Amino acid sequence: MSQIYYNKDADIKVIKKKSIAIIGYGSQGHAHARNLHDSGMKVMVGLRKGSAHWKRAEKDGLKVTTVPEATKKADILMILIPDDKQRDMYENDIAPNLSKGKAIAFGHGFNIHFGQIEPPKNVDVFMVAPKGPGHLVRRTYEEGGGVPCLIAVEQDPTGGAKDLALAYADGVGGARAGVIETTFTEECETDLFGEQVVLCGGVTELVRSAFDTLVDAGYQPEICYFECLHELKLIVDLMYEQGIGGMRYSVSDTAEYGDLTRGPRIVDDRVRETMKQVLDEIQSGQFAEEWVAEARSGRKNFYAMEEEGRQHRIEKVGTELRAMMPWISAGKVSVQDASGGQG
Repeated sequence: MSQIYYNKDADIKVIKKKSIAIIGYGSQGHAHARNLHDSGMKVMVGLRKGSAHWKRAEKDGLKVTTVPEATKKADILMILIPDDKQRDMYENDIAPNLSKGKAIAFGHGFNIHFGQIEPPKNVDVFMVAPKGPGHLVRRTYEEGGGVPCLIAVEQDPTGGAKDLALAYADGVGGARAGVIETTFTEECETDLFGEQVVLCGGVTELVRSAFDTLVDAGYQPEICYFECLHELKLIVDLMYEQGIGGMRYSVSDTAEYGDLTRGPRIVDDRVRETMKQVLDEIQSGQFAEEWVAEARSGRKNFYAMEEEGRQHRIEKVGTELRAMMPWISAGKVSVQDASGGQG
């Protein structure tokens, strides 16, 4: 059983003495910066000149400077720009201005684990990874709660990296919910696997394939949308709150029998074997190499697949139906407005 740390286990004073630079102001960057600022930390945001996020961060009451200047001034640098852009920014703007005794932090283990970034041995390297998207990290903090966090230490020449990581997690609200210690390797590989097999890749393909099966069989697209996508949130909420057993208790016996007898036919031994292949590709570095190459070559395939997804008929039906259900988003700031976009 993993040890879980809470507010009482973190000494937030160790980080209040230091200045923190958040590199990037996208989905996670804005949440980290604003939560730390509201927790009483000395925070600045490091951005490239001309960044579209510069004025937004200033409007949010934060000091903004260039990445080289932020690296010189800050004691702790949290790098929160997209994975595929971190290596170039590190080599060009951070490494030349990094000095002994500072700390570099990450919200994801990708670039350290796969060797894209290799910090000098005289700086602390740690990770604080909230287990939720940035807009929820911010919203939950404002509501008085927090999103659970993972922490990891890769280098600790000062002897205080773990204390910094715990204090940082406390500052963004994670220690309110619980903080679990892991490694860069474990966080990175399990995070990529979860995204590809379940949370993003698996779920989206399951939903779209089920929708297509019903529509192609002659059922109304609107009915198919409700059955395959809209109601998914209701089931996920039950699992989130009560586990799979609690969800099965809450649904009808007919639904549970279908779950127990048909579910294993959908996710069968062939699918499980494919899951193992996907995990092998992650562990071997094949996926990382593929993604880095795609990103560095201009993302042609990425953009084409993204556009193909936008053109799927479930998107058109969903847009029309959600417009008829304004209560879904009533009182909520959109993901785009809250986070400033992807990254």
